Amino acid sequence: MVNWYQEVQDRKEKLVEDLFGLLQIESVKDLSTKTEVRPMGEEIGKALDYMLQLSAEAGFKTKNLAGYAGYAEHGEHLSDDYVGILCHVDVVPATGNWTSPPFEPTIRDGKIFARGSIDDKGPTMAAYYGLKIVKELGLPVKRNVRIIFGTDEESGMSCMRHYQEVEKLPVIGFAPDADFPIINAEKGQMSIKITLNKTKNEKQYNLNLVSFSAGSRINMVPEQAAAVLYGDNSEVLEKFEEYCQENQYHYSMEVLTNTVKLTLFGISAHAMEPFAGRNAGTALGEFLNQFKLQSEVQPFVSLLSQLHNDYYGEKFGITFSDDVTGPLTVNPGIIQYDQEGEGSIFLNLRCPVTLDFAQTKERIVNAVEEKGFSVAECRESAPHFVDSNHPMIKALQKVYQEETNQEPTLLSTGGATYARFMEKGVAFGACFPGKEYRAHQQDEYIEVEDLLKATAIYARAIYELANLDS
Repeated sequence: MVNWYQEVQDRKEKLVEDLFGLLQIESVKDLSTKTEVRPMGEEIGKALDYMLQLSAEAGFKTKNLAGYAGYAEHGEHLSDDYVGILCHVDVVPATGNWTSPPFEPTIRDGKIFARGSIDDKGPTMAAYYGLKIVKELGLPVKRNVRIIFGTDEESGMSCMRHYQEVEKLPVIGFAPDADFPIINAEKGQMSIKITLNKTKNEKQYNLNLVSFSAGSRINMVPEQAAAVLYGDNSEVLEKFEEYCQENQYHYSMEVLTNTVKLTLFGISAHAMEPFAGRNAGTALGEFLNQFKLQSEVQPFVSLLSQLHNDYYGEKFGITFSDDVTGPLTVNPGIIQYDQEGEGSIFLNLRCPVTLDFAQTKERIVNAVEEKGFSVAECRESAPHFVDSNHPMIKALQKVYQEETNQEPTLLSTGGATYARFMEKGVAFGACFPGKEYRAHQQDEYIEVEDLLKATAIYARAIYELANLDS
């Protein structure tokens, strides 16, 4: 009988050391540095190389798939029926005021603080060490196991689409990129860009919106928004100060000749839980909506005001919920307006598994047209669900219960993980029940003890799935 936790404890120092090495790489997507072999940019390429080098040094068979993804494989079976462990090495930008530099990992109070510590570099290293333990113990496996390292999970998952073009996808496996115990249902997504309908108006106004910007990623709640106004700002400054103080927002004001720049700071969060953050963009829009701005921009600030704190799509008439995955949610993730009169809002919807996508899109199209906008783009991703009676689910439940002495409840999520690329894939950890999950937020962390426990669970889970009867 293997004591999985003790095996992890025996490797703790090296596990943390290897994780620190990965966390030090600022693997944010940067297409300005992309090359033929590093399609997501230089730093993400470095992170992929780092994991493949670790894997090769440990004796795994490795393969780099043109920089889009790579894998480490254990087992000598020739069949392409393998277990997939799907991870990602890319991270979202580290915005906000961090207590310590986000790419200089540090341990405080038993927690590893760094961007990517919980999403998804910490869990990735835990899964890698889980596979490494199975290999080092020489345990028999009936099917091969591949840990797949993706590079574009945070901005479109093009890495996994490339993977499935050149490799056969696994049928069963897990993505260590969410919560324990087991997530067997994931919401679908709609990513929609709506644009302001331009109107000509030569009339001069006392106060004009020159530019507006908030957010950099559609899957994050914007934590900062800025607006530049031209004209009579005599009322604006005092009211902005009052608004921010009353609603407990941090802010700044920069006054220049005939212009003022207002900056409002909210709180970032993952788009799957927009209510967990404070959207700076819609808040600033709500503030500006009280002023008489040029008529062509009024629909822009009016809609932002309506969207403020509307997490469930009430203003679009699209509220919906089901018993499997809960309510539809809406996140205005990127908001822009420029002096040419071009305005746009990027919306990210997380959609319950039973939602009628076509009907929802039609309602959005009609609603935004009434508000002076048009739908310019719409990308959809179907929901994902694995039946609770599947043998893989039963195996993971047994592992989780026996390793933690906790009930292996099945969960749903508004997040989208690589699990959806496997016919019978689930998300499996690494955030434990009741623990704070600071993915996409400042001061992101993973507890050292949770990292060790997750590694033990993954090691046993990998062994069990590799020996699951077909």
